[in-house]
Amino acid sequence: MKKRTIWTIAAIMGFSFLALLFLQLKYIQEMVDMKKEQFDESVNRALYQASRNLELNETLRYLEKDVNETERRAFRRDSVGTRSKTPDGSIQQSHQYSVIGKDGTLYSSFELKTISIKPSQMPKAMILHTDKNSLSEASKSLQEIVKNRYIYQKALLDEVVYSILYSASDKPLKERINFKLLDQDLKAELMNNGIDIPYHFTVSTQDGREVYRCPEYSDEGEEFTYSQVLFRNDPQSKMGVVKVHFPEMNTYIFSSVRFMIPSVAFTVVLLITFIFTIVVIFRQKRYTEIKNDFINNMTHELKTPIASISLAAQMLNDASVTKSPTMLKHLGGVIYDESKRLRFLVEKVLQMSMFDRKKAVFKKKKLDLNEMVENIANSFTLRVEHTGGKIYTEIEAIDSTIYVDEMHFQNVINNLLDNAVKYRKPDSPINIYIRTWNDDTHLYLSIRDTGLGIKRDNLKKVFDKFYRVHTGNVHDVKGFGLGLAYVKKIVMLHQGDIAVESDLGKGTKFTIKLPVIKD
Repeated sequence: MKKRTIWTIAAIMGFSFLALLFLQLKYIQEMVDMKKEQFDESVNRALYQASRNLELNETLRYLEKDVNETERRAFRRDSVGTRSKTPDGSIQQSHQYSVIGKDGTLYSSFELKTISIKPSQMPKAMILHTDKNSLSEASKSLQEIVKNRYIYQKALLDEVVYSILYSASDKPLKERINFKLLDQDLKAELMNNGIDIPYHFTVSTQDGREVYRCPEYSDEGEEFTYSQVLFRNDPQSKMGVVKVHFPEMNTYIFSSVRFMIPSVAFTVVLLITFIFTIVVIFRQKRYTEIKNDFINNMTHELKTPIASISLAAQMLNDASVTKSPTMLKHLGGVIYDESKRLRFLVEKVLQMSMFDRKKAVFKKKKLDLNEMVENIANSFTLRVEHTGGKIYTEIEAIDSTIYVDEMHFQNVINNLLDNAVKYRKPDSPINIYIRTWNDDTHLYLSIRDTGLGIKRDNLKKVFDKFYRVHTGNVHDVKGFGLGLAYVKKIVMLHQGDIAVESDLGKGTKFTIKLPVIKD
């Protein structure tokens, strides 16, 4: 499958998963917002009703406390009632009543009349039958009685109301509010509105002075506080404020969207699985390309020694060829050198495989890095000078003792120098600069060349196993792409680190950092 097709499918599927996840999260957010609005409305409704109940309870207390006293004080019968006899012999009595306040104000006054008739004087026809006139008079009499009772009760209530207005509001909030009863009202009203979670509340004056705080009060959830004015018809300075907050409000709101969590979780799992699958596909594709490059390189590398050995063997088996001692020695040398080269290539691959399985055994010992660098530089001098270049060494390290495997660490330096010579500019001399230095905790070794350099895109891949910078189908540089992978593996196993810097066309610099070993 072409890379472009894979990218297209991956983009479509990725967009689909992201769109699905976005819609689910959007739906959850809208549900949470709607639940929050319902919660706010229910709490405000409950607070309003609780404040109204508080005012009603205060009114009822005043009614129970003052009605008898008000009745005795507010109603006064005239000292002398009037009594008269009607022409038909019945007796009519009249009593005057008045409603008087504490300050002597006359609020209302009414007259109550009663008529007494002896049964012996009542006509038989009136006992047995009632005509329309008698019914009308009876109805008017009942209406008058109801009206008088209404005026009487209204006067009582007016007196209580005036008492509340002029005396209740003068009391402090602590005396006006039964906090236990307020707590019960809050709980009952919240439950009536479908809210059954813990809450904390305080009561304060209009200017912010706290009057009461519930016993188990805590600040958790205080950022979402609901407030309601108490005694809102009183003067502003006499009003109170009840504030309520819910420590478990978020849990209560998000409980309504719990059923969506498994769906979102499965979507996220599918998205992660999809991303992992795409990464694996591209990684396998890259490994396939690396494997093909490795096979091509290995085939090219092995062809030459095999062909040389095969040709030498044919010459030895050909009876028509005169085999002088010089010829036999030459053919034996070719077979030995090419066999050695084959063994080196095979061992290099096996060595990397052994390191991957972590079965390598180091024979570490204390060595002097400065001395090792000078010896290796001297051995490479002829090879570098053959290109017309030169090796420059700057030995600046003071604490140069390292604890390493001598053979493997020498191979690390040799590989870096070998790469510098291999990847030089065609028909141009190569200069190599080797420098050692250290700080308080680390020892550094840098190898810089003036060769071809490496593209920025390839820098992060140069330490990958089997990776080689593409040079087309030209196999002018021998190797399997294992050298730098081997170098990094050895450095890491010695608790060190390696970094690379390069400018295309100017050269490359490798820096190795190792811990300092002090006596």
